[in-house]
Amino acid sequence: MESLKTRIEALTQEIKATVPATKEELEAYRIKFLGTKGLVKEVLAGMKEVPADQKKEAGQLLNAFKLLAEGHYESFSHLQENSTAGMQLADLSLPGADRPPGTRHPLRIVENKIVEIFEKLGFGVAEGPEIEDDWHNFTSLNMPADHTARDMQDTFYVAQNPDWLLRTHTSSVQARVLEEGKLPVRVICPGRVYRNETISARAHCFFHQCEGLYIDENVSFADLKQTLYAFVTEMFGEHTRVRFRPSYFPFTEPSAEMDISCTVCGGSGCSLCKHTGWVEILGCGMVHPDLLRNFDIDPEKYSGFAFGMGVERITQIRYQVNDLRLYSQNDVRFLKQFRANA
Repeated sequence: MESLKTRIEALTQEIKATVPATKEELEAYRIKFLGTKGLVKEVLAGMKEVPADQKKEAGQLLNAFKLLAEGHYESFSHLQENSTAGMQLADLSLPGADRPPGTRHPLRIVENKIVEIFEKLGFGVAEGPEIEDDWHNFTSLNMPADHTARDMQDTFYVAQNPDWLLRTHTSSVQARVLEEGKLPVRVICPGRVYRNETISARAHCFFHQCEGLYIDENVSFADLKQTLYAFVTEMFGEHTRVRFRPSYFPFTEPSAEMDISCTVCGGSGCSLCKHTGWVEILGCGMVHPDLLRNFDIDPEKYSGFAFGMGVERITQIRYQVNDLRLYSQNDVRFLKQFRANA
């Protein structure tokens, strides 16, 4: 036991006298004292020679010695390779590095512009859930039970439940507004919608819409046209021409589609307008009387109009984006082009 104490005292003095100045000297210390064949393990191996009645005292002595050797090594850990010692640290007194400003997504830029225009015309903004039930998305909007839009190949149903689905249009938000029973109603409903489409340059399984609804006494088709004329003038310029074509939608009667003169070629013909000089931008019409009855609104007293447009379509016309997939690919090269428009 005495020889073990003497050995530990000598090594303790040697450890304390060792002051590494470089990482190489520190590594040499580790190998000499803490390595697999180092002096610490050599001393610990002498435990087997200690008499049984002295093992407790020897164990405490050896443990203290081991902790001393390891602690001495750790006190110089700043010399190791992963240390910041010797490295040139950042000068915190220098000005910060410039970072390029971010930008809004082009779809958000256009959607905000659409909402801003209709807010000037007295429309409020209404939003609703993207997971809808059949009543708000189809039935209440005068959609026949056998309408093709209800088919699985056109609509995403939730967990094979025929009553729950991802909304196919933001008209469902209009249904929820009418359900509240507060008249008159004048709202614009922006939001994302989903349809089971094959993804390509011209189609996507999700896209964005802005739909509008106005219901009050004595609302006419002339009010609808004047509202949409004002929108086109604000969005595309006062020289943009407009035309209406008869169409059909289950929730409006009469119904129409609205075209504007091509803003790219000025009506002379290009790939955007398919060489017709006209570009379709939205569908519209007078709210069907049966739809009003679905919400206990008297069609003899109240009338109204509705319209809906795709935000991607308006963005395509404004910025000549010819591939819908670009909107959702998060390509910074594409997105940063709209920095000036944010």
